[in-house]
Amino acid sequence: MRALRVTAAIGRNTFTELVRQKVFFFLLIFALLVIGNSAFMAKLSFQEQFQMLKDISLGAMSVFSSLLAILATAGFLPKDMEDRTIYTILAKPVPRWLYLLGKLTGIIALLAVAVLLMSGLFLGVLWLKESVVLAETRAQFEGAPVEELARAVKEVTDATFQANLVPGIAVIFLKAALLAALTLFISTFATSSIFTILMAAAVYFIGHLQATARDYWLAGLDPDWWLRLLAAAVALVFPDLQAFNLTDDIIAGTAVPLMLFVETALLGFLYTAVYFALAALVFSGREL
Repeated sequence: MRALRVTAAIGRNTFTELVRQKVFFFLLIFALLVIGNSAFMAKLSFQEQFQMLKDISLGAMSVFSSLLAILATAGFLPKDMEDRTIYTILAKPVPRWLYLLGKLTGIIALLAVAVLLMSGLFLGVLWLKESVVLAETRAQFEGAPVEELARAVKEVTDATFQANLVPGIAVIFLKAALLAALTLFISTFATSSIFTILMAAAVYFIGHLQATARDYWLAGLDPDWWLRLLAAAVALVFPDLQAFNLTDDIIAGTAVPLMLFVETALLGFLYTAVYFALAALVFSGREL
């Protein structure tokens, strides 16, 4: 119980500090991007409009939440050392791993709020767009048989809200939490926040490219055990972030299988736990 109270207290303090740093300016940029893109879709069919809106919105959510995870996590350890806050906390009977867990909890809470706010804005714009298209559809089919109007309305509603939007957004959040844990690990041995950001950004890009590179490397081969082991080691060091990309299925309207979502969620939890464990191990032996 004491560990939970300490973790909650550190997490709450971290969340408050991050909010004060105006990190939510990311959300303002996201809002302008999502709302502004509607002005360029007038000549498209309503199916294409909804597809583009989902593509831009979900892509922006993924990028901004990832950036927020990296930038928010990279700066807290150097800042706490500069302000000597870390010495005050660790002078009490607080283990170092618990300090890191509290910080990670606060960052993940921030990411959860950010993703929820972006999701609310995205779904709000989607709902407004649906209302406009439905009004246009009813005006177009005025005087037509009821069956034709009902069929046209159903096409619009089917193209708007789909059940796979929820797992898609959840996976975006899991990827951001993973990147926060990864950045936390890097920050425990990095010499500066700039180095941490650059390293995390490099891993981010490698993580998105490694699946393609692995498929190209092993194409047409019957890999030996050591090649499989090497590929697994690379996948552990550089997370396969492409596995967290369900946007294409969502835009196409393809239902995300439950097992695929569960496997992706478990993969996210595994990566997060491994990177946190590595961070705690490195930080426990670091001289402050």
